[in-house]
Amino acid sequence: MTQNKLTVVEAEAPNHLDISGVIIGLRSARDEWRAAHQRHAELGTHGFPSRRSLDRIVGAIGAALFPLRLGPPELNPDNEDAFVEATLESALSQLGAQVRLNLIYAHRELDALAIEARVNIIVGEFAGALPRLRTVLDSDVQAAYLGDPAARSVDEVLLCYPCLIAVIHHRIAHELYRLGAPLVARIISEIANSRTGIDIHPGAIIGHSFFIDHGTGVVIGETAVIGNNVRLYQAVTLGAKSFPSEADGRLTKGIARHPIVEDNVIIYSGATILGRVTIGQGSVIGGNVWITTDVPQGTTVAVSVADMRSITGDRVGTE
Repeated sequence: MTQNKLTVVEAEAPNHLDISGVIIGLRSARDEWRAAHQRHAELGTHGFPSRRSLDRIVGAIGAALFPLRLGPPELNPDNEDAFVEATLESALSQLGAQVRLNLIYAHRELDALAIEARVNIIVGEFAGALPRLRTVLDSDVQAAYLGDPAARSVDEVLLCYPCLIAVIHHRIAHELYRLGAPLVARIISEIANSRTGIDIHPGAIIGHSFFIDHGTGVVIGETAVIGNNVRLYQAVTLGAKSFPSEADGRLTKGIARHPIVEDNVIIYSGATILGRVTIGQGSVIGGNVWITTDVPQGTTVAVSVADMRSITGDRVGTE
């Protein structure tokens, strides 16, 4: 019996790549961009807020908000206050550094003293809002527990549900957006989006007891207003219908262009609601509907029942 022998062929070392042309091409692309966007060129080498740092900061703030669930395992009611104090002192100091970079980027007209004064105001007011944020987040956790029959406990909701990751990030981001650190806020919201598939602009105003079941594909635009006790399902869009533009063709910024969803509304999966329309209190929006007009309170909106037929062509379930 002849035994097959494995032949090993050593690969030749690759030739040294000449990337000088690539370097020149990249420099040319940068020069073209900076020539077209002089504001960015003038900023020079100023740093920008760090996504990695903000990810750590939000994680620390989340642990300070829910120390016995999102903090380290050795915590207990006897030492949690000390942990919260130490964690917040560090996290808020780091947050101040990121807010400072945001303000330097956005307000070139301000000197260092004015920047520092604003940083102190923003971080101080943000810190003062944390007890309120915890209370609102408690209502979000409770809404998720009550709204999902699969949830076995509020702890399971907080530890496992992607909507809570998104909502914690949004509550933090919205506060910073409101206080005047929009770039920091936007980075925080995009961290949540990349983790959960839930895209909530930090400018969106959301009431208490908010729940997104499953969550993947949900989009909530900048000027959306959502009331209390609202429940969304996956792939819901609260978007803009059209984008007015200036005389030079640039889109007009800052106008209200997203829906208003009043209290106690349920919006099922795949629904698309566009423009500054109002979904009235207590309404139920069925799955896969497309809405561009106001919906009166207490209304149920649904698509027509599908025409089901058997393989013989007979209608099924139409009676």
